[in-house]
Amino acid sequence: MAPIASATASGGLPRIQDALRTPEDLEKITGLKAEINRKKGDVDARLRDGLKEHLETTQNGMYTLSEGQKLVGQIREEMKSIYDLCEQAQAIRRDFPQLDYLARVHRNFEATRAMQAGLDSFVQDCAYVQRLLEDDENDLEQQPNLLEAHMRLTRLRDFRDEALDQIRKGKDSSLEQTLIDWFQPLDDVIDIFDDHLGQICMNLIELVQRDNTGIIVRLAIVIASEEKNDDRVRALQDAQKDHQDLVSKFTSFTIGPKTIRGYKEKFLKAIEAVAQAKFEQTREEFQTDPSRLEKQTKWFFSDIYVCKEGMQNLFPKKWKILQTYVDIYHKQMHDFLISFVEAEDLRPPQMLGIVHYVQVYYAKMNKLGVSQAQLKPHVLDSREGDLIREYRNIITKALTSWMDRMYISDRKNFVSRATDAIEQDPDGHFRTKTLGDMWRMLHEQAEAAGDSEREDVVEGVMTAMFSALKTRQQQWETLIDEEVERYKNPTPELLENLQPLQDWILAIANDQIACVDDAAGDVIEEDPTAQKGYLTRFREDFANLPTPPSAKYMSTNGTTELDVLRDGYVDLATHCINCFVQLIFRVDFRTILTELFVPGKWYEQTAIQRITTTFDDYISDYSSTLHPSLLDIFIEELSDALLVNYLTAIRTNRGVKFKRGEPFPAKFREDVLAAFAFFERYPDSFNETIKPKWKAVNFAVQLLEADKAEVVGVYEQFKREFWDLHLSWVEGVLKTRDDWDRTMITAVKRAAASTYAERGMDTVMGRVK
Repeated sequence: MAPIASATASGGLPRIQDALRTPEDLEKITGLKAEINRKKGDVDARLRDGLKEHLETTQNGMYTLSEGQKLVGQIREEMKSIYDLCEQAQAIRRDFPQLDYLARVHRNFEATRAMQAGLDSFVQDCAYVQRLLEDDENDLEQQPNLLEAHMRLTRLRDFRDEALDQIRKGKDSSLEQTLIDWFQPLDDVIDIFDDHLGQICMNLIELVQRDNTGIIVRLAIVIASEEKNDDRVRALQDAQKDHQDLVSKFTSFTIGPKTIRGYKEKFLKAIEAVAQAKFEQTREEFQTDPSRLEKQTKWFFSDIYVCKEGMQNLFPKKWKILQTYVDIYHKQMHDFLISFVEAEDLRPPQMLGIVHYVQVYYAKMNKLGVSQAQLKPHVLDSREGDLIREYRNIITKALTSWMDRMYISDRKNFVSRATDAIEQDPDGHFRTKTLGDMWRMLHEQAEAAGDSEREDVVEGVMTAMFSALKTRQQQWETLIDEEVERYKNPTPELLENLQPLQDWILAIANDQIACVDDAAGDVIEEDPTAQKGYLTRFREDFANLPTPPSAKYMSTNGTTELDVLRDGYVDLATHCINCFVQLIFRVDFRTILTELFVPGKWYEQTAIQRITTTFDDYISDYSSTLHPSLLDIFIEELSDALLVNYLTAIRTNRGVKFKRGEPFPAKFREDVLAAFAFFERYPDSFNETIKPKWKAVNFAVQLLEADKAEVVGVYEQFKREFWDLHLSWVEGVLKTRDDWDRTMITAVKRAAASTYAERGMDTVMGRVK
């Protein structure tokens, strides 16, 4: 047992369970058998289906062969029949030319008989139709014979056309003129008939309004018949062009009307002619009064309404008579308006009349059931914007041209010192004669802009006026400056014209105040317009227009521009007074100013008192001609000019030297008191404006009398009071001290670099250099 166990343990012999195990392939036999049976079933099924399909195909093929055999038999029988017919036709064919010849002879004989009969009765038939038409002339409102006359006339015209066509085909022109002469009476009858139709066509609207519909229906029948004949003639002509070789083989193609008579086209042209005649009358009325275009074209919409309500059931529906009228009338209206738009002599009132009319036109057409989308092209080619811009440009160009001419005239008068160009108003104030004219012109242009009833036009014109008024302010300022500048070194000739120049300057200054000066409320209540400034009335002119500027425009651009203008007028008036004062100092005080602070002259003279005496003379001479509100400005400008020139003379006059121990502080005080003695007579200006400015003299005296060590402190205080104090002037003043040295100047410059002065409004020291 030990060896066996040992062998088993070592793996030399197989185990019993391993030796008796079933092979894996045997276990798969059942599954393989089932799979094979399934596949066999699929193959058998496909074989059965294929066999069935093959059997059906074979049966169908056999049936088709059987049917084919029958069809072949039938074809054989038919071929035999055809062969028999061909044999019979050969016998008939020999007799066909003779039969055809006899048929043509018969047709020609019948046609000849008919032609002869027609020719024999042609004159009588024409006369009969003419009698019918003559009877209708006694009752053109009804024309009861219209349809019969048309029927007979159509036959006669067709007969004439056929006869002439036949003779032309025969290529024998010897008898053509004879036939034409024979048919001549027909032309006269046709003319009468056409006149009768024309009478109806030209009075369609009136006939409908009189409820005379019967004659309109007869007209429609006639024109519809003629339209049908024209369509047939066009078809024949097209066929002849495309198939010329076949036309001669079919005689039916040559029977009937031979020419297009165009009655439908004549009908449409009659409608156009009626509208055109009415538009010509409207044109004359519009040229006379462009504001009444809506009333002048009342007939236009009345005709469309009559057509809509009374014509549509009288004409064939396919004519679309309402749309026809709308198209013709709309085109006429378009051409009418465009003819004015493109005219070189188009006037502004006509522009406005046309622009306003476009909206009215489309609104009325819409009430008639015709939308704007149906009206092509646009009645004004969408050129309303161009017209509005052109209208606005006309106003602005007229404004600019007028202002330019006014400036040229004013400049000429100003430069020549024309005394007849200025006047005195009821208050005795100097005024230029053109100011009132300018504002009247602006008022007229504002009304012209208001006539447009469009905010964009009004706002555009108002903006142009703002620009023109600001330009005029600048022009006056430049012109005055140029003339005053000439008096820096006045010649005797200039001095002779000084007083007229001064009068002109004051007149211009008064003009500016007149633009902005509004009277007190109680005065305005008594006279609401007379006491208001021009600028206020200017604003009210626009506010009272039928279509004033928009609230948005007035709250932004409008208010801003008005404020700028108002400030500009005040500034220009102040500038005029300033220039007036400059002339005084350049002419009257040329010598006095050069002697200020000069040793040997200043201490002995009372220069300031002489200057204020001259001031007093000027105020006495001009106070009555100067607007009261400018008097205070005049006083302040005199004070500023005196102060500036006084302080400037310290640095600019030659030989000025302030020595220690001399009574120059007392002399300064004397001069200041002399000036104050004059200006104190105007307490409002003196206490609030003038006196604080003259503190600068006190600082100047301190710069001159202070110890060297204290100069820097005086400068710093001076700088804080007058932030725009010029260092160059301070340096010049310090150099007039007899004890000045470079160290003093350097210390002041160092202090200037470190001293902070808060900037504010310009002070008088900004003008002292």
